[in-house]
Amino acid sequence: MQRQTVFAFVAGGVAAVAIIVAVLLVANLSPAGAQSSPDVSAWSPTKAVPELDVYYPGTEDLAPDEMRIVALGTGMPSVRPKQAAACWLVELGNGDKFLFDIGSGSHERIAAQKIPYDYLDKVFIGHLHVDHYGDLASFWLGGTTMNRLTPLRVWGPSGATPEYGTAVALQKMQEMYVWDIGTRAGVIDFRGGELEVHEFPFDGVNQVIYDENGVVVRSIPAVHGLDGAVSFILEWNGLKFAFSSDTIPNKWWVEHVKGADVAVHECFLPPTLLVTKQGFAPIEALQVGTQGHTSPEQFGKVMSMTQPRLAVGYHFYNDFDTAPEVRQRVRKTYEGPLVLAVDYMVFNVTKDEIRVRMSAHDEEIWPSPALKQKNPPDISKAVEFSDFTKSGALAFPEIVGPIYDEINQIYGTNHEPAFK
Repeated sequence: MQRQTVFAFVAGGVAAVAIIVAVLLVANLSPAGAQSSPDVSAWSPTKAVPELDVYYPGTEDLAPDEMRIVALGTGMPSVRPKQAAACWLVELGNGDKFLFDIGSGSHERIAAQKIPYDYLDKVFIGHLHVDHYGDLASFWLGGTTMNRLTPLRVWGPSGATPEYGTAVALQKMQEMYVWDIGTRAGVIDFRGGELEVHEFPFDGVNQVIYDENGVVVRSIPAVHGLDGAVSFILEWNGLKFAFSSDTIPNKWWVEHVKGADVAVHECFLPPTLLVTKQGFAPIEALQVGTQGHTSPEQFGKVMSMTQPRLAVGYHFYNDFDTAPEVRQRVRKTYEGPLVLAVDYMVFNVTKDEIRVRMSAHDEEIWPSPALKQKNPPDISKAVEFSDFTKSGALAFPEIVGPIYDEINQIYGTNHEPAFK
C-alpha cells in the first residue's frame, strides 16, 4: 500500500516545541480507511526517538533522489512575526538549492536553515512587488558578512518596457546601496557582493530559463498587477515543483503544471475576510481577492484541473479563525490532497512519498562558516573618510593596541589599526 501522509506542526525553537496537528491526509487507503500501526520495534527508553515529526535544519541528509521544499514566507503583502512574505526554498539531492521569491521578512527564515550562503546562490523572482523581492538587498549585501564568497545569481522577468523589468530594478537597487557597498568592499572579502542578473522575457510560455546539473527551470506567464509577472516550474530527477508566485487562474498554469508533485499556488483570503479582518471596502475585497489574487474557490478549481500529488495554498494569514473558512471554500471545488502552508513548513518529496512537517528554528542562529579560503580585503576599493570625519576619531591606542596584539599573537598576523 502506497501512502502519502501529511502532518503539520508548529515549532517554536529548538529548546521547546509546541505541537499542534493541523492536517492529516492519507492517499490510497485500504477500503476501510484504516492506517497501519506505527513500527515501535526501534523505540527505546534510552535512545533517541527513531523518527521525529519535527525537522531540525542541518541535521538530516538529503537522499540522492529526494527533494526538500521549505516554506520561508507564506503570508500576506504586509509581513508579521508569524509569517514573512513570499519565499520558498527548494533543495535537491544533487546538492543544488533554489530560492523562489525572497519577500519582505524572509531573510530571517533563510538564515534559520543553517545553510552556508555559498550554497544559496540562485534566486528566482516572480515579479517586482516588495512582498516578493523585498529582502533581496538584505540577502545580497548582508550575505557578504555571512561568509558568502560566491556571486549571487538572480533570475527575473522583463516588463512591458525596460523600466518595468528586473534588470533595471536591480541596477537601481545597486545604485541605491552604493553607500553600503562602499563601506564593505574594501573591508571584507567582497566576492559575494557580485550580482549576476538574468532577465528573461515575461511572455515566454514554458520557456527554459535555467538548465544546469540535470535541473531545468521553466517560466510561464502569470496574470497579476502588470505585464511582467511569471510563475515557475522546476523539474529534476522525475520530480516536478511548481510555484505560482502571484497570479489569478490562467491557461498557462493549467496547461503546463498538470501532474506536478507539489504545486504551490497562491490562495488568498476570501473577500468576506478581507472586509472583516483586513478592513477592505467590498469593492476592494472583490477586486483584490478575485481579480488580482486567487480566491480559495478559484484555487480549488485550478487544482481540480491540474491534479497535483499535493496542492499547497499560500499567501494568506493562516490563523485558527481563517484557515477553516479557507479550507471549506477550497473544498467546494477540490477534493484532493491539500496543505495550507505556514512559515517553516517542510516537504520531503520522493517518487513514493511526500512527507510534511514543521521545522524547529534556532532564534540565536549564527552564520555558517565560509566554504572557500577568504582573501584579504581589496583595500583599493575602500572609500576614504574625509579629513573632517577622521579628525573626530578617538584612537584610544592604549585600548585598541592590546586588542590588535592579542589577535596578532593568536593568529600569527601583523595587523595595525587604521586609527592611531
